[in-house]
Amino acid sequence: MKRRDFLKFSGAGLLAACAMPQDAFGASDIIRLRDLYEKDQSFTALAKRLEGERVGVIGYMAPPLKAESSFFVLTRRPMAVCPFCETSLDWPDDIVAIYTKRTVDVVRYSIKLVTTGRLELGEFKDPETGFVSMVRLADATYERA
Repeated sequence: MKRRDFLKFSGAGLLAACAMPQDAFGASDIIRLRDLYEKDQSFTALAKRLEGERVGVIGYMAPPLKAESSFFVLTRRPMAVCPFCETSLDWPDDIVAIYTKRTVDVVRYSIKLVTTGRLELGEFKDPETGFVSMVRLADATYERA
């Protein structure tokens, strides 16, 4: 195969991959926080379709509510303080509650993480902390992005 043919075919494959809709990829794809909510704070069709599936979300770990917890809040941008909410009415659309199987190893709030877990939607009040969430990743894992 000539170099020119290789470049032509590899470029065509790259263009085809870029043209594929996101739905063509696996359910554990990275989704953006803004893809979960409509402007009126209701859940998007994508969020409803992915509920119960493993998804990935990129963000930053907010400082934990308590030590030795298996829960943290993932935020869209770095936050030096936790965005604790009183009720689901105050729930911001740019954070996700993350529930892990193990105790969370706290990561500096300015380090970007990719978190993967089972997407859960709807109001939930954590029995230990009282933290109210509208969106959660359960059985989650996380690592530096």
